[in-house]
Amino acid sequence: MTDYDTSTHTASELVHLVTGHLDVVFTERESDYRGVYHLAQGAYRRIEIQPNSIPGDDSQDDLYTPEHPEVQVLLLTNTPAPEPTLHTRLGAIQGLAHLSRKSR
Repeated sequence: MTDYDTSTHTASELVHLVTGHLDVVFTERESDYRGVYHLAQGAYRRIEIQPNSIPGDDSQDDLYTPEHPEVQVLLLTNTPAPEPTLHTRLGAIQGLAHLSRKSR
């Protein structure tokens, strides 16, 4: 199950805030497809902080979630089932809003 949340914070601000609320450690990753993103793995499985703007093939940036073009930064959580504790803790972060949920 993947949840998509959006933030009014920059990616680095959100890394700091989520680290404080969940006691996780993020590592910065770089991908040709996704650009620079941040990944934490642990008790809550996989948490990623991803810019919505990602490198495109034609030197133009594409959107990770084109259905939300106004979104700057995404928080992606990937868990095997809904995780109420995770969402309660994330809900305490001001400026974070839930976008959608996709089941695998």
